[in-house]
Amino acid sequence: MTRWQPLPDALPREARHLVEQLRALKDRTGLSLAELARRTAYSKSSWQRYLSGAKQPPRGAVQALCRVAGADQARLLAVWELADPTWPRGALGPAVGVAAPPPAADYRRWRAAALVSFAVIVVLLAGLLWALPPWSG
Repeated sequence: MTRWQPLPDALPREARHLVEQLRALKDRTGLSLAELARRTAYSKSSWQRYLSGAKQPPRGAVQALCRVAGADQARLLAVWELADPTWPRGALGPAVGVAAPPPAADYRRWRAAALVSFAVIVVLLAGLLWALPPWSG
């Protein structure tokens, strides 16, 4: 049986229930995440995200796990239907382990620094060309 990490506190009750059901079903199969990935159309890292509560599992992943486990799809899909509208659409915070994108201000600063660097290079090249003696031919 897999030793699962605690689910994020920000995960709503319905979503938490779905992930707990998926975890129990995965444990019942006795498969590792790698083996589960080989038997379904979902990667090992995708299963890790779904079973950690970091990302909402798609309906197809729930169906695939039910097929592999020989479980009743109708019951688990009903749980998925209840969890779907409650699933957080943003990041759940540091407990999830997903890095947040850099703030827009960081990108603007980086872009401004790149433009200033380019301008300095252009000015230096222009000064160098102006200071060189003309070509004699």
